[in-house]
Parts: sequence; structure tokens; C-alpha cells
Amino acid sequence: GGVNFALDMDPPGKLRFAALQSTAGRSLLRRAGREPDDISSIVLVEEDAAYVKSDAVLRIATYLDTNPLFPFAGTFGPVVPGFLRDVLYDVVADNRYELLGMKDECRLGDDRFDDRFVQ
Repeated sequence: GGVNFALDMDPPGKLRFAALQSTAGRSLLRRAGREPDDISSIVLVEEDAAYVKSDAVLRIATYLDTNPLFPFAGTFGPVVPGFLRDVLYDVVADNRYELLGMKDECRLGDDRFDDRFVQ
């Protein structure tokens, strides 16, 4: 899904990941001002800010410079009103397996990505 996509598009390893249900994930949710059991959306936590839903996706896109369209979308996507972006986010999130495919693999145990997962 989305994590595998981000891992593939971020070879320099700028992004780190945590399962929202993990201790680290719950701590990051609190830091982002969310309930620690709220796993309803993607959350990006940076040093001084936190983003959810389409804001998180667009902010993540600014880190994915393997394709110039991603930073472009991340920079100019916020021009679209947030409520419209979040409707689109919800549609994609609800249909992510049909759109991105469902894989049996989890890269959490993959040695190549050990440093990319916060536990």
C-alpha cells in the first residue's frame, strides 16, 4: 500500500514509518494532538507540525523527489480546498486495495528498511 509506495519513492530514506497501533505510533499520535487509539487516517509528524489525511499525503509528496510530479503536487495541491482534497483522500483510502493492490509482504521485517521503521 502507501508505505510500500513511499519506501520505493524515497530511496534516500527521508521518511520514517510507525504502525499507528505501536507504542511509538501512539506516542506520535499524541504529539500530533490526536487520540492515541485514532487509527482512522494517515498522519505525518514533523518536528514542529503534524498533518492528517490529504495534508499528510501532500506533505509526504514534497519528500518524494524521485519523480518531479510528487513535489509539484505537494507544493501546489494545497491550492485545492482542504474539504475537497479530504473527500478525494477518503475515496482513495476506502478503495486503496483495489487501486494499489493488496500485498502479503510487510517490509517491517525487511533488513533493507530496518532503519526506516520506528518501533
